[in-house]
Amino acid sequence: MRARTTVLVLCLAAVPAPGLAQHTHQFEIGAFASFTRYDRAFNLDNQIGGGGRLGYFFSPVIGLEFDLGYQQPSPRSGGTNAGLALGSGSLILNMGSDRNLFYVLGGYTRLSFSNSPSYTFTDHAVHGAIGDRIFFGDRVALRVEGRAIYSPSSGFTGTSSWAGHVVGSAGLSIFTGPSAFHDADLDGVADKNDKCPGTPAGAAVDPQGCPRDSDRDGVYDGLDACPNTVQGAEVDARGCPKDADGDGVYDGIDKCPGTPTGARVDAQGCPTDSDNDGVPDGIDQCPNTPAGATVDHSGCPVDSDHDGVPDGIDKCPNTPAGTEVDSVGCQRATDSDGDGVDDTKDKCPGTAPGTKVDAAGCPILFTEARTPVVLRGVTFETGRSALKPDSYTILDIVAASLVANPDIKIEISGHTDNTGSAATNTRLSQARAAAVQAYLASKGVAPQRMVAKGYGPSQPVAPNTTAAGRAQNRRVELRQTN
Repeated sequence: MRARTTVLVLCLAAVPAPGLAQHTHQFEIGAFASFTRYDRAFNLDNQIGGGGRLGYFFSPVIGLEFDLGYQQPSPRSGGTNAGLALGSGSLILNMGSDRNLFYVLGGYTRLSFSNSPSYTFTDHAVHGAIGDRIFFGDRVALRVEGRAIYSPSSGFTGTSSWAGHVVGSAGLSIFTGPSAFHDADLDGVADKNDKCPGTPAGAAVDPQGCPRDSDRDGVYDGLDACPNTVQGAEVDARGCPKDADGDGVYDGIDKCPGTPTGARVDAQGCPTDSDNDGVPDGIDQCPNTPAGATVDHSGCPVDSDHDGVPDGIDKCPNTPAGTEVDSVGCQRATDSDGDGVDDTKDKCPGTAPGTKVDAAGCPILFTEARTPVVLRGVTFETGRSALKPDSYTILDIVAASLVANPDIKIEISGHTDNTGSAATNTRLSQARAAAVQAYLASKGVAPQRMVAKGYGPSQPVAPNTTAAGRAQNRRVELRQTN
């Protein structure tokens, strides 16, 4: 029996206690009946007794308990019954549910034997126990327990070493103090106040226990890895916005899903097409395509007969190679612009009347005086660097003149009036000068012959106090640099 008792004590001391029921700061008051099997060396009959206990829950898991018990065991060899008073202090570890609170405990026991000459001594012992509380309500429970008591050095004369006893008990317990806190979904709101039971673990809740969703994306706060999602955006299981076409506009907000990779889009996710050629900006390698021109998949004008007039604008397709054509792609037969150069040789058709031209029919842009040439008629979209279509005729003449005079190098300077900030105007003038440079390059002028520079409002040619003066200051100039 001693070996079995030792094993039981060690096992009880090693049991873990992952508590679940909530009785924090409650007192447990109880009475119990006990049945004791004494150490065989004591030569005492098994005995019924009783006692009471007082316990306190420091937390749902940990409690402290004191109990007192009394018995009058009979010696098997006859004689006066012994009186036994037991006093114990225990540390309790609780686990289980609100209606079935299982526990293990361990601690110190003092056994005081008296009333019999052979049984008058005191033992100091340790004990371990295992038990269960079966609740009939929130505050009353049936408690059953099995306990092992071990005295490492017993005072009984019949033994010179340790002694062990086993005690079984059953009784009722009453719980006082704060009501038990029941929170089945572990959201911090008591079940009786929880308007939304079954909240997912980890979700943040309001005082009524209902999950919060601050950005209204369908993924609860606390679980949402991407809070503050834009309203209307579709999200994944983590609460992060989806962007299937990778255009920077979230699914659900994107009015044009399936945007081609690389295309620029507006706030609704739809591709922009500044030159209206059917190829989205960002993919369009030839921005500012003339209206009506047929373009390829990269947005560049197609010129099937290689006459310099894009298909779609070319009113005379299939022009024989080398034939001089006019601005609409039709063969020249006369001196249409009256500049003295036959249309078949005129590299700059459409020269304004009275304009001095060279042998190729192109305006003489630069003189020995190196006077800057103001490109009158070269205009842009308001506040933008996009050339208006009516600028192409003038720029075509300039391009032809430069191609006919390959030794000339130029600076293309952009100028604005003083409306708005100087920094903004400087950037705009630089962009417009660059747009003219790009256009001339598309017409065959070698890029290394040109430098684009924006001067903003720093070089006015007229007062900015009048609309006419400001109009003169908004200009593009060409200046020979060699």
